[in-house]
Amino acid sequence: MIQTIRSKDRYQSETDWLSTKWHFSFADYHDPDNMNFGPLRVFNDDTVAPAGGFPLHAHREMEIVTYVIDGALEHKDNMGNTGVIRPGEIQRMSAGTGIHHSEYNPSEKDPVHLIQLWIMPAVQNLRPSWEQKSFSLSGRKGKLLPIAVPADKNGNATTSTAVQIHQDATIYTSLLAPGQSATHKLGAGRRAYIFVINGNLKLNGETLAAGDQARVSSERDLQLSATPGSGATPADFLLLDLP
Repeated sequence: MIQTIRSKDRYQSETDWLSTKWHFSFADYHDPDNMNFGPLRVFNDDTVAPAGGFPLHAHREMEIVTYVIDGALEHKDNMGNTGVIRPGEIQRMSAGTGIHHSEYNPSEKDPVHLIQLWIMPAVQNLRPSWEQKSFSLSGRKGKLLPIAVPADKNGNATTSTAVQIHQDATIYTSLLAPGQSATHKLGAGRRAYIFVINGNLKLNGETLAAGDQARVSSERDLQLSATPGSGATPADFLLLDLP
C-alpha cells in the first residue's frame, strides 16, 4: 500500500523567522491520526530566515537527524559540541537521557532550508551524543546513498560517511537524472517513507512532485524513476527504510 500526501495538504505555519511544513503532529499542530509512521515521529520541512533560529531547548529519548537542502545551520549543545551543517553533510543527535541545544542560521542574508526528522530509539536511557559527517553530493547520483544507518551495524564502504542512529532504520539520499531509475527492496514487515525535495519522482507508477510524501507499507519492491525528457528536472529525494 502506498499512501500519497501532497505538498498542499501538509500543515503549514509561518512566523517572522520560520516557514515550516510539518508532516506529523508537532507543537501547535495536533492530529491524533497523524502522530507517527512506525518509529518516525517528526518530519519537519523548515526554512529559517537569516539570523533566525531555535534558542536553547531540551530533548529526551529521541534520535534527531538534520539534513540541509540549501544554506547552513549552526548547532550548539550543553555537551560542548558545535557544528555548522551544509548541503552534503548529515547530523545526528541522540538525546538519550537529556540534552539541551540551539540551532541558528549563521547567515545575515541567506535563508536556510532544512529537513529535520525525529526517530524514536530502540534503546532507552542512552548517554546523549552528537555526530556529523560529510558525503559526496555526486556520490548519490543515479542511486540510493545511505547517509544514516543503524548503530553498530557493519556495512559496505559507503556507510563510512553515514551517521549511526539507535534504531533499525536507514536513511538514503538520491538524485536521479531525467529518465534514470533505481530500485529498493523492503524486507518482510518493513515500511518506507519517501519525500521529494525537487523534481518529479515516479514510485511504482505513482508520480510524486516536489514537496510530496509517500508512506509505503506491505510492498516489497520499490521502483523509482525520474521524469524523462530534455527539459525535466532531476528527482532529488530522501527514502527512509523503517521497521
